[in-house]
Amino acid sequence: MIDQVQLDFDPSSLFLLNVVLGLVMFGIALELTIDDFKRVIAEPRAVIVGLVGQLLLLPAMTFLLILALEPHPSIALGMILVAACPGGNMSNFFTHLSRGNSGLSISMTSVVTLTAVIATPFNVAFWGSKIPSTAALLTEVHVDPIKMVTIIAMLLALPIALGMSVRQKWPEGAKRWAKRFKSFSLVAFAAFVVIALGKNFDPFLEHIDKVFFLVLLHNGIALVLGYVLASISGLEERDRRAITIEVGIQNSGLGLVLIFNFFAGLGGMAVIAAWWGVWHLVAGLILGGYWARIEPVEAQQPQQQTANG
Repeated sequence: MIDQVQLDFDPSSLFLLNVVLGLVMFGIALELTIDDFKRVIAEPRAVIVGLVGQLLLLPAMTFLLILALEPHPSIALGMILVAACPGGNMSNFFTHLSRGNSGLSISMTSVVTLTAVIATPFNVAFWGSKIPSTAALLTEVHVDPIKMVTIIAMLLALPIALGMSVRQKWPEGAKRWAKRFKSFSLVAFAAFVVIALGKNFDPFLEHIDKVFFLVLLHNGIALVLGYVLASISGLEERDRRAITIEVGIQNSGLGLVLIFNFFAGLGGMAVIAAWWGVWHLVAGLILGGYWARIEPVEAQQPQQQTANG
């Protein structure tokens, strides 16, 4: 059984994992300014479209996918948890690589991450309770939404507030440190996966077939959802690419931390979150590399007009 991959952390290891994730979020905040939030107020449409996709439609689509495929209960709950997490910390990099709207990506990352303090516990509790098998798991582990809000606030809101304060007081230094923190983010997530699965590598390989294609399908649906939603909303191509990346790249590192804090490292949840974190980096690089070679249509129009003129 996949749930026999039971990953237990002692309190000191769990505390270290929480600190590492807090440092990752601090690094993201070093690139955020008040102007990012002002931009949302001034031009809210694209951000609202992205929020609807990431906070409402992705969890709902995940619910429908679970009903259709009926995966193991702990895998299903892991899918719900990952879908409920905010965008991954590499989304801004992938958006830049994709020649998308980096300003929109940064704005979405900041707003969604802060919103996740409430949205993540709500989506886990709401959608998890709609499926009898996952509802039983939620009841069994006694997930306290208030405690989850508190922990997420400490992991997300507090580091972001500190990072933005540093950016405001020492802008040049913050820019230099932000580049180093991006590298740290990659290493940190690798550490998440190694710590989570290092002592259970053989069981992980034994059960990877249960989640390999499931994660590919789940992530593919998230990416397509982002692009289709942005397209039917009438957004320009650069915005479509940014929203696609934001909806499709999830902070599975946060997912792993929550799994250890609230679900005792339950095997199916841990395996799905760990493999999602590996795969979405691959998917982001593939999609980003493809779009990097294709100039957004809007960027070509002025040149065409000049040539025609």
